[in-house]
Amino acid sequence: MDDIAAIMDDVAMMSKVAAKKTAGILGDDLAVNAEKASGFASSRELPVLWAISKGSLLNKVIILPIAFLLTAFLPVAITVILVLGGIYLAYEGAEKIFVFLFPHKHTVESKLQEGITEAEILAIEKVRVKEAIVTDFILSIEIVIIALGSVVGKPLFSQIVVVSIIALVATIGVYGIVALIVRMDEVGYKLIASSKKEKSFIKTLGTLLVKALPYVIRALSVIGTIALIFVAGGIFVHNIDLFHNLFPSLPSLVLEFVVGLVLGFLALLVVGVLKLFWKTLKKLF
Repeated sequence: MDDIAAIMDDVAMMSKVAAKKTAGILGDDLAVNAEKASGFASSRELPVLWAISKGSLLNKVIILPIAFLLTAFLPVAITVILVLGGIYLAYEGAEKIFVFLFPHKHTVESKLQEGITEAEILAIEKVRVKEAIVTDFILSIEIVIIALGSVVGKPLFSQIVVVSIIALVATIGVYGIVALIVRMDEVGYKLIASSKKEKSFIKTLGTLLVKALPYVIRALSVIGTIALIFVAGGIFVHNIDLFHNLFPSLPSLVLEFVVGLVLGFLALLVVGVLKLFWKTLKKLF
């Protein structure tokens, strides 16, 4: 029993250290996923969040054993996977900025305003859920790798327990907070309905929650985009010597953002050229 207690104490201490090191990426994960989980019909918000949460848990189940095996037998593969994930995140962030600066003629919002069938709405929902799960997969890799880095040299059992705890917190904590955010207006309406007085604290609070939600979602959309660029830039700077030693006088945060933004737009350009090339091939053949 003493040995078990000592192990659990070690696990608790290591979990605290790992949680501190992953706090930044967890904050980014929250902002990104809150932005991706917003914009659905009220009746579909919780089902969509549940679908994304299940996908996130499945991501962790896939990532954890692979991460432990690669760390033990092929550590260089971890860096390669991180960089590839960083390219995807940078691309996604750059695409959001590009769409904001040069709006597409037919966006999802315009389609919803025109009125589409339930089947089309579900199809759009399915695409957005898939995108959210893919993004979660990339962020989950970063979270797991950072958590693993904090327990290097510790017994394998302790590594498994600590990283698994962080992975669970990353899913349950992040999506629990996201659920609270996207249901702010529903809580507000219930508070307003429950108030019997014309002017009361409950009614004022409810009105504030309802009115604040659109601004919170817009803020999270901006924060989520910036977070994608920062996370991607951090991956490049910390794992590629060329970028790590680039402009040493620049603050690390500025360097990470600039590197993430530049590589994101380069990735966007490459994807755009490939899409154009593919369309040309389809027309010819």
